[in-house]
Amino acid sequence: MTAPTDSAGAASRPDDTLKSNKLGIAGIVFFVVAAAAPLVGMTGAVPVAIVLGNGAGAPGAYLAVGLVLLVFSVGYSAMSVRVSNTGAFFAYVGRGLGVIPGVGSAFVSVLAYLAIQLAIFAFFGAVAAGQFQARIGLDLSWWAWSLLAWVVVLGLSILQVDLGAKVLGVLMLAEVLSLALVAVVVLVQGGGPDGLAPASSFSPSNIFAGGFAGSAGIALAFAFASYIGFEATAIYAEETKNPKRAVPIATYAAVSLIAVLFALTSWAVVSGIGSSNIVEEVAARSSVDGVPLTDPAAVLFSVADQYVGGWLGTTMSWLVLTSLFAGLLAFQNSAARYLFSMGRAGVLPTALDRVNRRGAPVAGAVATSAITVTVIVLFAILGLDPILDMFNVFSAMAVLAIVLVEILVSIAVIVYFRRSREDTRVWNTLIAPALSIVGLALGAYLVSARFGLLAGTVDEGVDPTVQTFGLSALGWVLVLAPFIMFAIGLAVGRLRRRDENADAVADLVT
Repeated sequence: MTAPTDSAGAASRPDDTLKSNKLGIAGIVFFVVAAAAPLVGMTGAVPVAIVLGNGAGAPGAYLAVGLVLLVFSVGYSAMSVRVSNTGAFFAYVGRGLGVIPGVGSAFVSVLAYLAIQLAIFAFFGAVAAGQFQARIGLDLSWWAWSLLAWVVVLGLSILQVDLGAKVLGVLMLAEVLSLALVAVVVLVQGGGPDGLAPASSFSPSNIFAGGFAGSAGIALAFAFASYIGFEATAIYAEETKNPKRAVPIATYAAVSLIAVLFALTSWAVVSGIGSSNIVEEVAARSSVDGVPLTDPAAVLFSVADQYVGGWLGTTMSWLVLTSLFAGLLAFQNSAARYLFSMGRAGVLPTALDRVNRRGAPVAGAVATSAITVTVIVLFAILGLDPILDMFNVFSAMAVLAIVLVEILVSIAVIVYFRRSREDTRVWNTLIAPALSIVGLALGAYLVSARFGLLAGTVDEGVDPTVQTFGLSALGWVLVLAPFIMFAIGLAVGRLRRRDENADAVADLVT
């Protein structure tokens, strides 16, 4: 990558340049898969997708979304060969559509990463509080555990990025192996009472049963929510060895690994329990005091106990915590690097473009942590629920924001390559991005339509499992928040462009 320059043509100062050559392909994949937190998705989202969505067809819904994101990755990877910038989406949209839309997408991306970071802090605190109290009798509030994680995450995020990758690598490997073990054992044994029954989970008629406005739409919405974080491969381009080769490979590897892991493990759960009675059985296994889906993690743990042994279910209950922690560290790094890039470009205060002696974006990391700790403390003071009031709300908004920016990236890929003719491969630069726009636009609609179900922000008297939209005032504010942030970013970008801010232009097109 050519270092961004100021108006005088001087290279960036040493203290606003990230440490290069610190990550390889495996390191990037660790960060991305950790951000997707597959164990959390399997224990939290998949049971809900089965019961409220398309039943035995849920594994196919996860595979379908994975294929959409693989198609998106084609154009994304083509652009990554031309742009190696820690701003990633920010830089890609800027290169294809211009500085002003680029800045708009940057504001939406920052909203997404801060929101998902807050959601995971809440989930981590709630799970840790319950787990430690049940297992060893240690009774602490959710916010105490969240703040403890906050301290450790901040410390690791201001160290060298490869140290964070090593930590994530260990945590992610244990998580992936536990899920793979369940899948392999169940599938090798031929499943449960109904056998493997692949058609029940992967035939189009079962995947899309109920239609996009019905049960299939619910399952697909939860599937889209489970993939957030995969797009972070390009964020680490400046810190990567040979980014033009590493970023495309890491993108395909990460998306493929996540998709295969979700599809095979959820299929193993459906097969292990029995596809013909899956909805009723998952509802029963996840019930607490007769209320279904109160403890969705019990579904995967019960399958692990039944087919592998009680030790694995217990191990997984602890690995959920490490999975959440890995996600915290991954998204902390993503948000910090976005703030760093925006500070360097001059669209946020330039104080954010500082790195420490280790080459980590310390100002961005501290700013990210300052925002998250403020919200955590505020929710604790107000006595709000970490899952219902914090996790559900912030995670749903983050998914919608990321899908919106992915659509902008796909449009930017088409525009850029039609104009520059630097890459004339029709599939990579036109067909695949166009198909991804259709798939992602459908995803944005499904997430918006089922936002009340995802976030719990439905109007009084509305059943979100039956009626689309039907949002409360808060629900509409949250749905519109990414679009409002985009408009704010457009305004900032226009002001900075009018000022002929050379740093902004250089950073967006490098």
